Amino acid sequence: MTAKHIPYKIYLSEEEMPKAWYNVKAHMKTQHPPFLNPATQKPCTRDDLAAVFCDACIEQELNETDERIAIPQGILDFYRMFRPSPLVRAYYLEQLLDTPAEIYYKFEGNNTSGSHKLNSAAAQAFYAKEQGLTSITTETGAGQWGTALAMAAAFYGLHLDVYMVKVSAEQKPYRREVIRTYGANVIPSPSDTTAAGRKILREFPGTGGSLGCAISEAVEKAVSTPGCRYVLGSVLDHVLLHQSVIGLESKAALEKHGLRPDIVIGCMGGGSNFGGLIAPFMGEKLDGKNEIDFIGVEPASCPSLTRGKYVYDFCDSAKITPLAKMYTLGCGFMPSASHAGGLRYHGMSPVISQLYHDGFLRAVALEQTRVFDAAVKFAKCEGILPAPESAHAICAAMDEALRCKREGKKKVILFGLTGTGYFDLAAYKQYNDHTMTDTIPTDADLEKGFASIPDFPVNQGLL
Repeated sequence: MTAKHIPYKIYLSEEEMPKAWYNVKAHMKTQHPPFLNPATQKPCTRDDLAAVFCDACIEQELNETDERIAIPQGILDFYRMFRPSPLVRAYYLEQLLDTPAEIYYKFEGNNTSGSHKLNSAAAQAFYAKEQGLTSITTETGAGQWGTALAMAAAFYGLHLDVYMVKVSAEQKPYRREVIRTYGANVIPSPSDTTAAGRKILREFPGTGGSLGCAISEAVEKAVSTPGCRYVLGSVLDHVLLHQSVIGLESKAALEKHGLRPDIVIGCMGGGSNFGGLIAPFMGEKLDGKNEIDFIGVEPASCPSLTRGKYVYDFCDSAKITPLAKMYTLGCGFMPSASHAGGLRYHGMSPVISQLYHDGFLRAVALEQTRVFDAAVKFAKCEGILPAPESAHAICAAMDEALRCKREGKKKVILFGLTGTGYFDLAAYKQYNDHTMTDTIPTDADLEKGFASIPDFPVNQGLL
């Protein structure tokens, strides 16, 4: 297959859109350990989870056997507004790098939310409505998830409260206004509207917040409000399941031209887009059918996989959520106010954590200024201004393409371009003004976060 036979954009038809999600857990030889009830330190039951999450999401969360889980028609009807999304051959980036590698990116920014987040937002809002709920709550970092969920909540007729990480609410006021335009209530977090928020404000006065803080407030609001549940945009298994449409479409588009990736790259905050992008390819790797190099990219300012510990930890800062076995910097870790707001989470998806622990993928951590260097180069040659989160994947893809050039190897590289950066202009202004800096936590900084990890017997090897 010569390059001239591959179009710049590869589209699937509406009929080719996936009709079922892909559950990679059905192929995992080692399942991640179960969530634990913090009060009993025993595996969470459905009843434990039912006070927080929608019933259908709980069923998906606990499903370890079914490879394919049908997408309800009510969700497919929503997906038709923005899916399938294009797979793009990055010809101009290849020319810039003078690399023998073929570079492809799956572009998830062609919807008002500007990101992949709408894939799970639509699903979770649909299930909440189907269950007869009247309202939902959530957290958001950069605001892409909050925007996506506001769109879905408006479509399905649900009230939504969004706890937005305070530093992001300040950096991205217009993202906040998009969320409000769709009818959602936005509360900068930590706030004085919840007990969790007030506690965090006392302990960390002046803090810009974190995703862990915002999760605490959203969960508290959900469990104390009748007819309400908490929904989230990353980390948990059912969110990765919903995002598998990204990988399924990517795989189908590549196969149209007889292509198979050698390297698949995605940015990582909680793991949703990376988990969704790699899902069908990883399933084949787990079955011994490929040797793809999977690379997850995280910010050096919040390096949960590359410098974290693989232990049970709370998913939120106030320690009210179930405990998850994951790579974590500690639920009390407060990341620096980097511009990749969606990647500032202290932990990592249990699925991604298990796959990383078992050696099926690798991780790299990149400094903010390097990431923005790559983002600007990409914008100038490919015509899309990427979100800071997505730019992490771009930077790593460029590194791998240059490695191919040095080694004289032609490889097929696929990365996820998860969103656009048009609400991140404050970050680009700082980059253009040469005032952007890199904040990388010291070992002493990390130890403060590790000190917040619960000292339970399960983390001492006693259970």
